[in-house]
Order: sequence, then structure tokens, then C-alpha cells
Amino acid sequence: MLKQLAAGGLTAGVLGSSLLQSQVFAATADQATTGSNAVAANAPLKGNIQHSVSRWTYGDLSIEALCQLVKKLGFAAIDLVGPADWPVLKQYGIDSSMCNGAELNLVDGWSNPQFHEELIKRYRAHIDLVADAGYKNLICFSGNAKGMDRETALQHAVKGLSQILPQAEKRGVVLQMELFNSKVDHPDYLADSSAWGIELCKRLKSENFKLLYDIYHMQIMEGDIIRTIQDQHQYFGHYHTAGVPGRHEIDDSQELNYPAIARAIVATGFKGYLAQEFIPTPTTPEGRVLSLAQAVRICDV
Repeated sequence: MLKQLAAGGLTAGVLGSSLLQSQVFAATADQATTGSNAVAANAPLKGNIQHSVSRWTYGDLSIEALCQLVKKLGFAAIDLVGPADWPVLKQYGIDSSMCNGAELNLVDGWSNPQFHEELIKRYRAHIDLVADAGYKNLICFSGNAKGMDRETALQHAVKGLSQILPQAEKRGVVLQMELFNSKVDHPDYLADSSAWGIELCKRLKSENFKLLYDIYHMQIMEGDIIRTIQDQHQYFGHYHTAGVPGRHEIDDSQELNYPAIARAIVATGFKGYLAQEFIPTPTTPEGRVLSLAQAVRICDV
């Protein structure tokens, strides 16, 4: 059944049985009862965290199959989904917890005025699409430095984003700039520290501009994850997870203590989404489903 799911071939009627859920949770319970990240896999989700999963990390599934899977695992949101797939999400009652599609790419972003004209056009159109669909969050990127100093980059980002923020405020859309690491995955990326992103937030002075605090990326760049969340949480509108090193599962094979991090997020009063963005290591469909089920349980504090 799980192999069929991975191929996108299961019907909603078949998934309606309890077999998938019992198989996944039973397997998770067998593998998640030891170590610092022990979880109670057969219990209902607690409701303190709004869970999501990034679309691209389960790209081998059709969007319909992924919707079916997250419903069976007990949550109802998928990250980084564009307008073409929103009708399927709505069919299954799944939230597009972080919308995308307005960006040019990851390297040509708001810190370079060369791209402002096209970005402004694209984001103005996309803000309306997001709002009309009833969604809230829209991702954006600083882009790469390409020799630009960080202060100049901040000034350019403020100038460009200020031209679309009034529309975002009017339509109730929150622009979320993702923080990346420039050490391993995204060389030369500008928004590679919480301090740079927070300064941008302070200069823009808008509740409709926040940072997507990617825990994996910021662990690589600066560490001190829990203290940063405690002290600066007002600037963070969304969270991503992954294991360090390797960007794989968030179990006790890696260095981050995700239950403690999740508790710190909950303690701030955060009501947004925490999205799993790790790359599953299992080669079987069953193993990949198990990885997601276990990650959600680890963060469900």
C-alpha cells in the first residue's frame, strides 16, 4: 500500500481505511522509543504545534498523494506550494502554509536593484493570488551578494520591499524571507544570519514582513538556536527543520535537540507553522513515510 502511495496511485477510498495509519504509527512506535528524541507515536497530535511538510522533500509523491498522506498522519498543511497545486490542496482541506512562485530564483533577490522591477511585478500579482486563495504566507529571498557589501544590500532590500509591503498589508499577506546558510548549501547568500534579517525587519517596520527561520541553516551559521528563538521570536513568522549535519532526519542521529527547540517555540506563544524540510534517507516508500511520521511526532510537544 505504501509503495502505491509513493507512486501516487492510491485512491482516497483506499486511504480512508485505518490500515495506512496503523502501519505507519506502529512502525514509528517500534523505532522511536529510545534515545533523547523518544516519541509516543500512537497518540493523537497535541495541537500545540501547527505541523507542515515542505513539498520538494517529498517530490516523488504526486501532490494528491502527499495531501492524502499528511491527512492520515494527522496534520493539514504543505509548505512551498504554488498556485497550480492549490486546487488539489483545497480539495483535501490542506493549507498552503508557505506559498511560493513569485520569486525569480534563490540567487537573484531583493538585495539587488537590478531585479526589483521584475520582482515587484511578480510579487504584486502573487500577493493578490495568495490573498484571493485565502492563504497568508509568501516566501521571498535576499539573493546573493555578488560582491555587494551587506549595508548596501540592506538598503536595496528595504527600497524594493517597501514598494510591495503596502499591498501585502492591505491584503493580509505576510512576506517571509528565508534565512539560508552560506557555508554549505548556498554560497554567497546574503540573508545568512539572524542579525542581518532582523535588521531588515526593523528597517521595514511592518508586521507583514517576517523571517522564515530555518533551524538547519542557522545551526550551521551561528548555533545558539533556542536563545535566538527566545530573544528574537517576534521577527520569526515560520520555521523549517532538518538534521545537522546532512539535512536528513531529525532523530537522535544528529546534533539538534528538536523536542527542546519545539518547546522553546511553543513557549513564545507562536501560532504559525513548523514545517519539516529534511531530505529523507530511506530508499523505500515505507521508510520515507516513516521518516515524516517520526519527525512530526518528535516536534509534537
